[in-house]
Order: sequence, then structure tokens, then C-alpha cells
Amino acid sequence: MRGRAVRKLLRYHVVMTTKVRRRLTTLLCADVEGYARLMGADEAGTLETLRRYRAAMATLIERHDGRIVNTWGDAVIAEFPSVVEAVQCAVETQQELSTYNGALPEPRRMIFRIGIHLGDVMVEGDDIYGDGVNIAARLQELAEPGGILISGPVYEQVYNKLSIGFDCLGQQHLKNVANPVTGYRVLQVGAATPARAPRPDVRMEVATPPRPAEQAQAGLASAWGWYRALPRASAVLIAVAVFLFLINVFSGLKEIWFQWPATPLLLIAFLRAAFPRKPS
Repeated sequence: MRGRAVRKLLRYHVVMTTKVRRRLTTLLCADVEGYARLMGADEAGTLETLRRYRAAMATLIERHDGRIVNTWGDAVIAEFPSVVEAVQCAVETQQELSTYNGALPEPRRMIFRIGIHLGDVMVEGDDIYGDGVNIAARLQELAEPGGILISGPVYEQVYNKLSIGFDCLGQQHLKNVANPVTGYRVLQVGAATPARAPRPDVRMEVATPPRPAEQAQAGLASAWGWYRALPRASAVLIAVAVFLFLINVFSGLKEIWFQWPATPLLLIAFLRAAFPRKPS
């Protein structure tokens, strides 16, 4: 009986120690643009440059409390407990590697794309698996050389905590990902705007003035985009002020009173938007 109990306990221990755990984490995927071309031109030099750049990335990742999960080929996968730290690390990485590239001739420059996603992953030992990893890698593929592309869940966590801009690229259909993912391009300070393809027809054309309805629609869209980008507390205060105005209108304008409670609410909202609280 004792031997059977021991064997049962050992089997239970094996099951428990090999159980795959899950956790929510922030994933950063970085990859070199044109790596095959660089290797074809100079294998030894490219490998030495990659090692130097990876060492710089590892230092920044560790500084922002992240860890490198895996490296294969020219790619780097890292995870962070903080979404804000992951995006800050990505911005600093692109800035530092840009200075490294400034010392190299253009054909030898090594430019990374970076994708960041916040998602649930499976954890087995030091390795992580799942859609979260795949989404970060696919976003990296869509990023511009030297750019950073983040998913909607990442944007929701950082848009009012970092003093950088974001450009919404809409829903992205990613390979081997069932549902589309909203992508946001990080607008890095000092980054060059990518050149657009020239128009095929260069003849001068007389611009047609926009219609009033189109102007109104564009104005509403711009105002709505500005409102959505506000810190959550400011957005709530502005919504309350608008609600008070509507109550005053529908209750009759014989006595106008909404400006007294609405004015301090709007003042606080704009002050919070102009001076956002810095992340600790």
C-alpha cells in the first residue's frame, strides 16, 4: 500500500511540475530590416554589428525591468511586467540604435522594426507561447523600418501616460490571427516622416472646394479624435459639463445657469489635459 501511495504521489508531482501556467504580459518583438541582404554583403561584419546592437538592447530591456525571452536569427522577443516600461524601452532602443547607425555607412546600417502587444500567454519554464507572441511578431512585420507599432490594448494603457504621439492605423488583419487587431504607430520625437510615393499624374489640377457637409463631418471627426485622446478624468469632466448644458436647454432657456457649475469643471479638465501626471 505504501509503495502504491508513493507512486501516486510521484505521478501527481510530475503533473503539477509540468503544468503550463498562463499570465498577462507585455511582449516586445524586434527584427532587423533587410537582414538577409546585410548577411549576403558581409556575414562577419553583420554578425558583429548584430551582437553589438543586441547588447545595447539587452541593457535597455533590463533597465526597464524586462527580460529577453528568446532570440533566433536576427529577432529578439522580450517581455515586461509594465506596458509603459515596454513602450519607453522601445522608443529608447530606436533612438540609441539610430545613433549607432549614424557612425556606419548607409549600406551597413542595421535598422530594427518593433512590435508591442499586451496579451495572455502560456508559460512553460522560461519560454512563453500563444497568440500574444504571434501578434507582437506580426505587428513588428507591419512596422516601418526604425518604427514602433503597438496594439490597441497597449495604446489603451499608455496613451495618457507618455508624452509621445500615436497614429491610429485602423484594424490590421494579421496572419494566423483570427480577429483583426487595431494598430497604432508611435510618433517618435525627431523621427523622419516616411516619404510617400509620388503621384503618377503630375499635371496641375484645380482643387474642388469641400462641401459644407463634408467640412462639418471632418470637423466632428477631428473633435471626436481630440476628445478620445484626452485623459479619462478630463473626458468625464467635459461630458458632465455638456450634460449640464443639455439639461439647461431642454428645461428652457428663460434662465441660463449651466455656466456656473460647468466653468470650474472645464477648467479642471483642461488643466489635467495640459499637465498630465507623469508615470512614477
